[in-house]
Amino acid sequence: MPVTSPRFDERKRRLSGVVAIPVTPFDADGAVDSETYGRLVDRVISAGIDVVTPNGNTGEFYALDGAETRHCLEVTVKATTGRASVVAGVGHDVRTAIGSARHARDAGADLVMIHQPVHPYVSAEGWVEYHRAIAAAVPELGVVLYVRDARIEGEQLARLADVAENVIGVKYAVPDPVRFASVARDAGIDRFAWIAGLAELSAPGYFAVGATGFTSGLVNVAPSLSLEMFRALRDGDFAGAMTIWERIRPFEELRAADGNANNVSVVKEALAQLGLCRADVRPPSRALTGAEREQVRAALTFF
Repeated sequence: MPVTSPRFDERKRRLSGVVAIPVTPFDADGAVDSETYGRLVDRVISAGIDVVTPNGNTGEFYALDGAETRHCLEVTVKATTGRASVVAGVGHDVRTAIGSARHARDAGADLVMIHQPVHPYVSAEGWVEYHRAIAAAVPELGVVLYVRDARIEGEQLARLADVAENVIGVKYAVPDPVRFASVARDAGIDRFAWIAGLAELSAPGYFAVGATGFTSGLVNVAPSLSLEMFRALRDGDFAGAMTIWERIRPFEELRAADGNANNVSVVKEALAQLGLCRADVRPPSRALTGAEREQVRAALTFF
């Protein structure tokens, strides 16, 4: 079975870790707070994070306009100062995604993560072509696929990699570890860096069947805990990982409540309580109620 080009080996290796998805902080006027954004990125990298993904879902990608996503990417690259890989989130229509990917390349990113297409009518062949076109536009960059659709099978992933050698990672966010195990083996378990895309609470199940990294929004708040869990999972210490799992469970369950409606709001509220950024989010997210803010405060005591 074909494997990815050796020139992408280091970028692929770094994906086997904690992939941080930073929040996008806003100022009192609702604009992106660049200074605070840079500090938050520096904070997770200084804690030991090797990969940062600006313009991910925890960064409110779909609530930002094109100029803002480009700015967030540029702020991230500046804040990393070469200390970590930058994986720029891109998406929407093919032309927009290609423009964003080329901007990421020119700004100094190492990879792009292509968000799951939000078009209501997605065919298997169209899914492959969508990603192929974007990957082909930036052959210098590594490409990570964001898979949230259970209909995407290993066959499509393998076919895509056959025509796009820079596709080196898969962020798998279908809530089914058995499905993940099958898809990863059908696509080629050693062909990609397999990233558990549903964060810490799901990571143990996905690591048990082949994942080597996981994405995290919690890392904005408690990077040491995310890294501690990763090290335990990497070393096969599932008992140790589950000890951390119990500590973070109250916080992560607040994020997951109501179909993940408060996913970002909970993280930003925690950061606000720690004095690190404002709690503001943009619609369709919402601010937390007083009772919910108290629940966040209580969950932080476990950290």
